[in-house]
Amino acid sequence: MKLTFLGAAGEVTGSCYLVEAGEVKFLIDCGLFQGGRQAGQRNRRFGFDPREIAFVLLSHAHIDHSGLLPRLSMQGYTGPVYATRATCDLLGVMLPDSGHLQEREADREQSAPLYTEGEARKSLRQLQAVEYDAEVRPHPSARCVFRDAGHILGSAILEIWIGGTKIVFSGDLGQPGRPIVHDPTPIEAADVLLVESTYGDRNHKSLVQTLDELAYALNDTLASRKGNVVIPSFAVGRTQDILYYIAQLQREQRVPLMDVYVDSPMALAATRITLKHAKLPDLGGVHFTESVEESMRINSIRAGAVIISASGMCDGGRIRHHLRYNLPRPECAIVFAGFQAQGTLGRRIVDGAKTVRIHGEQYPVRAKVFTIGGLSSHADQTALLGWLGSFKRPPRQTWVVHGEPLAAGALRDEIRRKGWSAQVPSPAQTIEIA
Repeated sequence: MKLTFLGAAGEVTGSCYLVEAGEVKFLIDCGLFQGGRQAGQRNRRFGFDPREIAFVLLSHAHIDHSGLLPRLSMQGYTGPVYATRATCDLLGVMLPDSGHLQEREADREQSAPLYTEGEARKSLRQLQAVEYDAEVRPHPSARCVFRDAGHILGSAILEIWIGGTKIVFSGDLGQPGRPIVHDPTPIEAADVLLVESTYGDRNHKSLVQTLDELAYALNDTLASRKGNVVIPSFAVGRTQDILYYIAQLQREQRVPLMDVYVDSPMALAATRITLKHAKLPDLGGVHFTESVEESMRINSIRAGAVIISASGMCDGGRIRHHLRYNLPRPECAIVFAGFQAQGTLGRRIVDGAKTVRIHGEQYPVRAKVFTIGGLSSHADQTALLGWLGSFKRPPRQTWVVHGEPLAAGALRDEIRRKGWSAQVPSPAQTIEIA
């Protein structure tokens, strides 16, 4: 049996793993590469023939894990894509939206789109919804169980048995004690383990400290400096968490009532799906914008607005327009609530760039920049090691994935201190599984 690391090896995007067991080939995730000059080129070629893939197992709906599914289908894949029911619901809005964005980007660059909205909708027919904790038989030689990963709605840890070998893919693991989603499911055994490491080299601040930081950013900007707060946020998962925490701070009277604009049709759709599968607090004072005209009107607001918009790494979407209007203003604030991958606009701002290019023009960065890592839906180092602590014996092989080199290397070293064998794979590396 062979395993090839086609993405998320030494980086956090493009999650995709190819398993070859005898004559059966299948994928774990099929995600979009994001950030960096090579991302577009990498997204256009697979390291395998899609026509030879028997099935796909999908950990969750985020585009860096699912965003190449339509292109996989375009290039000849006709099999099923297994995912949890909530993930299937989310993909019903996320993949067509991604296709729409691909078309717009292609128009701007005068190139062919990676895939169209129509092609994305067509690929949805291949989704097969599964329940948590129920055994799935995607092939006579393989069985799989999806366990709750606690990252976003529908996210899953994958336990896969092929013959006498058990492979576990952690997917993206959530931080314990978060609203809306459950804590990650403990796993007790694996022969081969792939574990994510987005925050493998650091710990988040406590939830109490995190809410203190958020309250300070809101009060300092809205009340003291009379500006706007712009929050780049993933439409699925992060936006709903932020709305939950703002509502909590308002209930506790730690921040005033405020106008919150969620400028993302995707976030509105994701919030509706969240309400179908989980509970959210009263969202009074929150305005969801759908049309381009409504989005543009937000930019006439000079003070007192909290603007939550996608994409979470500022690599596309409506957030770029809000940054154009608010980044140059010292009375405003940009609050980063999630990981910013290398090569993305968000990472450049977080790293202290004095000017940034948006839609071909340079803009000065004068707004105050807050990075609130505790809002992340990724487990930190302590939580990752805590999850690994549920294993009753070390896996034969542990591979540290979905992390930039420093983060992945730090987690690998911590795992080795436990007496386990652990390695960080190279991109496109193929390993043999006995």
